[in-house]
Amino acid sequence: MNAHAQIRAPHRLRFPDHPVAGKAGASFKPEHFDAIAEDSGFGGFFEVHAENYMGAGGPPHLALAAIRQRFPVSMHGVCMSIGGPQPLDEAHLARFAGVVERYEPALVSEHLAWSTHDDVFFSDLLPLPYTSATLDHVCAHVDQVQEAIGRRILMENPATYVLFAESTWSETDFIREMARRTGCGLLLDVNNVFVSATNHGFSATDYLDDFPLDLVGEIHLAGHDEQADDDGRPLLIDTHDRPVPDPVWSLYETVIAHTGPVPTLVEWDSDIPDWHVLRAEAEAAGRILDRNASLAEARHGTVV
Repeated sequence: MNAHAQIRAPHRLRFPDHPVAGKAGASFKPEHFDAIAEDSGFGGFFEVHAENYMGAGGPPHLALAAIRQRFPVSMHGVCMSIGGPQPLDEAHLARFAGVVERYEPALVSEHLAWSTHDDVFFSDLLPLPYTSATLDHVCAHVDQVQEAIGRRILMENPATYVLFAESTWSETDFIREMARRTGCGLLLDVNNVFVSATNHGFSATDYLDDFPLDLVGEIHLAGHDEQADDDGRPLLIDTHDRPVPDPVWSLYETVIAHTGPVPTLVEWDSDIPDWHVLRAEAEAAGRILDRNASLAEARHGTVV
């Protein structure tokens, strides 16, 4: 029987309190629902894009309600345009807050980026100049979102392909100050760090050394496409359409050695493979988390 036929969900449910600490997860894709329903061994969590669940009901909500009964869920926004200079779309923010209230996710996140101008919506998460004026309106928007949802949000570092000459803050200092002013947490996308570092010719390791890792509440991993610009230099595109590459795994291990087992999500948003492939990527992250948790326990238990 199709697993969807077994679900009978009211508009609102009180969900079990599934802990997310120390777990690795995967993007939830509706085409994986039946495989996940039959999979009794997966112990991770799932992340969903909030915008996919802003309708009143239907199959998307039936599926997510069933997932949320069994697993922790991370709610990830992709259209808020928090980095844009214009006021936030209040209707969109209200829908976002409604989805958060409805599903009680363990984690809620959005992007340090913009995607709207006047009444035009762009399908990309676009970079912003790191200036004091930008910082002021970003912090105002973060405060507005946190007020609407009644909880702390995690803000994600961007993958970038251009830099702004007018920037007066480094990205890491900008992010640190944003978090200090608003009390938000951070979502560290390790693939984004590697993509940006390669595209702009800086050290990903140096970037991470200067990143406020103590504020990281979730980590993202993903794959990227390798291209070249018009001058033949490497150009990486954050595509989320393939396995996590070795350099990103290496950076991730470095981060986890410092932070301990932070909840980690493997993103895969196009050319989506069978569930067992995505599960294997999440479990690879889980092994790194478990190994570092064991090392931390051993260090804590050592008598000096």
